[in-house]
Amino acid sequence: MNEQVADVVRAHHALAVAGQDDMVWGHVSIRDRAGRGIWMKAAGWGFEEVEPDRVLLVSWDGEVLEGEGKRHIEYPIHTGVMAVRSDVDCVIHTHATAASAFASLEVPIRAINHDGVLFTEPDIPRFTRTGSLIRTQELGESLAETLGDARACLIPQHGLVAVGTDVAHAVMHAVLLDRACGIQLTAMAAGGPKRWSDPAEVALKTAECWPPSQIEAGWNYLARKTRR
Repeated sequence: MNEQVADVVRAHHALAVAGQDDMVWGHVSIRDRAGRGIWMKAAGWGFEEVEPDRVLLVSWDGEVLEGEGKRHIEYPIHTGVMAVRSDVDCVIHTHATAASAFASLEVPIRAINHDGVLFTEPDIPRFTRTGSLIRTQELGESLAETLGDARACLIPQHGLVAVGTDVAHAVMHAVLLDRACGIQLTAMAAGGPKRWSDPAEVALKTAECWPPSQIEAGWNYLARKTRR
C-alpha cells in the first residue's frame, strides 16, 4: 500500500477514536511526495470508515488524479495551507465539539494544563472571514494567511484547522487543541480560570512536555487504540 495512503487512513481512524469525527464531514490531507497535490479521503465517508480504496489524490486545482469517488468541497483548506507552508506535510480540518464551542467565545486560550501550551504565547489565530464552507482557492489562501506559522487555528461557527510536519504532529495538534478548549470551557463554567502558565512556563512546558518523542508517543497510543 502507498505509505501516504496508509497515513491518511491511520490519521482518520486516530481522530475518530479521539472523538473528532462528525458523521461524514471533516478531512485529513497529506502532501504528495511527487508534488502532484494532496492525498485525502473521498467525500461521503466517516473517519472510522476510511480505507485505502476511499483515499484520493487531488491536484492543486481540485482534479481527482487517482482513486474512486468525489473529492471534498473544502479541499482548498489543504492546498491553500500547503502552498505557503513548506514545513507542513499534513493538514487536518475537523468540527471538534469543544474547539467549536470555545471559538465562539472570543477569549484567549490559557495554558491551564499541558495541552494548552502549544496554542498560547501568542494566542491561537482565528479565521473570522467566514464561518461557512471554505470552497474557493481565494478563501483557502486567506485561511492560510490567518494561520501564519501557527500549529493550528480556530474557525468560529465552523471548527478547527491543525497542521504538522507529519501526520503524527498534525493529529496531536488537533487533539491537544480540542482538549485545551474543553478544559478551559470546564474552568469557565466553574467561574474561572484563575491561574495558568506564564510565558516562561509555557516555553518550559512546550520543551518538556511536547518534544517530538512525546508527540510520537501520543500518536502511537491513538494508533494502538484504533486496533482494539
